[in-house]
This record gives sequence, C-alpha cells and structure tokens, in this order.
Amino acid sequence: MANPLVQIIELLSKEKGVDPQIIIEALQDAVETAARKRFKNENMRARFNSETGQMELVAVKRIVETVTEPATEMSLEEARGLYGEEAEVDMEVEFPRPTEDLGRIAAQTAKQVIFQKVREAERDNIFAEFNDRIGEVVNGIVKRFENGDIIVEVGRLEALLSRKEQSRAESYSPQDRIRAVIRRVNKNAKGPQLELSRTDPALLIKLFEQEVPEIYDGTVLIRGAVREAGDRAKVAVYSRERDVDPVGACVGMKGTRVQAIIRELRGEKIDIVEYSDDPTTFVINALSPARVQRVSIVSEDERIMEVVVEDRQLSLAIGKKGQNVRLAAKLTGWRIDIKSEEEKRREVEAQFDGDRKSTRLNSSH
Repeated sequence: MANPLVQIIELLSKEKGVDPQIIIEALQDAVETAARKRFKNENMRARFNSETGQMELVAVKRIVETVTEPATEMSLEEARGLYGEEAEVDMEVEFPRPTEDLGRIAAQTAKQVIFQKVREAERDNIFAEFNDRIGEVVNGIVKRFENGDIIVEVGRLEALLSRKEQSRAESYSPQDRIRAVIRRVNKNAKGPQLELSRTDPALLIKLFEQEVPEIYDGTVLIRGAVREAGDRAKVAVYSRERDVDPVGACVGMKGTRVQAIIRELRGEKIDIVEYSDDPTTFVINALSPARVQRVSIVSEDERIMEVVVEDRQLSLAIGKKGQNVRLAAKLTGWRIDIKSEEEKRREVEAQFDGDRKSTRLNSSH
C-alpha cells in the first residue's frame, strides 16, 4: 500500500501534467518554510524520503573551531566527542527534528507553494508545447465573453480571442465551434496564455491548405495573402507546374473550394490572383476584378506605379472606400496611383499645353 503522500504526489503529477520532482521540491520548500517559523535561528533542511514516503526534517550545524552561532554551529571538540576523529572543520552535521507539530502549518504552506509551483510548471508546459505552433490553426469552443473578448476552450486550455483579433462580420454564442490561428503564447500572463486570431492572414492561408490539395502537396504556392477581415481578402498564388492553373485550382469546380473558405470566414470576399515575378503583371493581376488598360512605373526606388483604367472601371479598381487598391498595394508592395482614361487625357493635355506655352515663351525671347 503506497504512502498517502506518495499517492498525492502521483495524483497531482498526472492530473496537472507536472514532473513529480517539481511537486516534491515544492513540498520540501513548504516544510522548510514552516520549520523556520517553528525552530527559529536553526538552519533547517527538509528531505523527501522516497523509500518511506515520508518528509524528514533536520537541523544542520556546521563544524567550526570556535562557535559564535550556537544554533547553526558546533565546535570541533564537541563534534570529535560525538563522531570521533573523522569530524573536520566545515563538515555539516544533521540533527533530526520532529515534523508532526509542523503538520498544519506545513500543509497550509505546502498547499500554496504546490499550487504556485504547479501553476508555473503548467505555464512552462503550455509555453513549450505551443510556442512552436504559432501560426497554426486550432479548433476550439466558445466558452464565455469578457468585455468583448472571447474566451475559447482549446483542449484543456483556455485561450483568448481578443476583440481586435475578431472579424467584424462574425458573432458567436457560447458552445459555438471556432477555428482560429495561434497568434502568440505568453509565458507570464495572468489570464489565458494562448492568444488567438481570426483576422490574421495566416488563417486564410491555412484554410486554403485544407481545402486545396494542390496547395497542400506543394504544386501551387501561396505567395502572399492580405485581408481586411470580414470584408475582403486577396491571395496571390503561383503554380510550379505549367499545366496546373493556380487560380482555377483554388477556386475549384463551380467555386466549391473558395466558397467553403468564404463560408468559414462568414462571407468575406476573396480575390484569388496569379502571382508574377514581373511587378507590372503582378499589379495588374492584383487589381482584379478591375481590368487595367496600362501600367507604368513612376519610381523603381520608391516602388510607385501609375495605373490607367477605363472610366467605367475606375470605381471597381479603387473599390469601396479604396479597399481594392489598398489591398492590391499591400499584396504587391507597390504604391498604386489609379487614374481613369479621362483623367489621364486631361493630365496629358494640361502638360502638353504647358509645354506649348513654355516653347512660345522661349521662342519670343
């Protein structure tokens, strides 16, 4: 029959997923702390005896030539009287002390210390387990709401989906299932350590990997993804094989693949565009669904491009509140200056008139 203390240690260790050694050390600390209050001035040491399953407590005295602190020192002469010639200066001698009357205080302290140590160890375990999984998608269940933040149960853990990491298009109720990206793992936060996101582009990328076999097997690569969560997203894809159409693979037969992702993101519009190494081609693709007439690079160094579209394509190219051009710029890394044919014509005429004026002025001098 195992000693009750051994059973407690094993139980705690299993339940909390904590190394038994950590619990034993916490117990030793607790007994020592309680013992110091009870046996003042003595140098106390607690030890867990794994054979008997008992906590043992000893007062430690150091052997010295001349005693100045009787509670922690013993003279060489006295030591030799007790232990014979083997006693040397600086050796330590231990005297057992009773642990019974420490029971209550030690139990109280042990409870606090163990609780704290177990919590620390749990946090370390969570950190170790999830820190390598940042950017992964996890499934959880909505547990409760706190000031606009959502507390999500992920396995045995509570995770935080803060208000700013939630998509505007979404609302949840307790017990709803939810998929989110692990954004970061905190080591010392008071509340949940795991921070999740539904707005991170990584969520979009993972959903494409799950829905599109060609992305999962590496035939089609995602070269970039940008989102304004709940409204619109753009994804740039590229095929390693000539005969695989990357955009078609992502859209799926009759749009089935992309529709599944749009449903998961509660109706967020997704533009899938083909990536190109050529910046002008990439910008033209990125402005989809708008059709571009022509593109010119204004500044290679500052990465500025001028794009001209048909008059009736202008509002589509710019998008609602500038969203289409903003996402295209973010996806391509170029500043995009959009003009309609009409605007461009007026600009060229104004410049032409200006040039004519200056030519006339020069010739009259």
